[in-house]
Amino acid sequence: MKNMILIVLIPTAFSCSHSIHQVYTSDFSPSAKLDSGKLVTAKSEQFVILGFVKQTDYVNQAYLNLINQCPGQITGITTQLSTSMGFFSWTNKVLIQGLCLKN
Repeated sequence: MKNMILIVLIPTAFSCSHSIHQVYTSDFSPSAKLDSGKLVTAKSEQFVILGFVKQTDYVNQAYLNLINQCPGQITGITTQLSTSMGFFSWTNKVLIQGLCLKN
């Protein structure tokens, strides 16, 4: 019986799950062909352990990173929010992508 409990508990202690919560998409204004611009991408993460977190501006960091990559206008922005679960901890992730159009 003791071995059976260990067989069940050990894999669950080191396993994790991933989920995508929300995906937002902006409009393509101004409209442009995909080959007329450059795809810009920015990522950021927030690590949480037992509900305690120090970094709360991870989405703003990704947004500023995206803006700094494009000297012109960004259109067709997609924002993906996801979570990777761990043992008593999780990581919130954001991925922002857009089409950079030069002025």
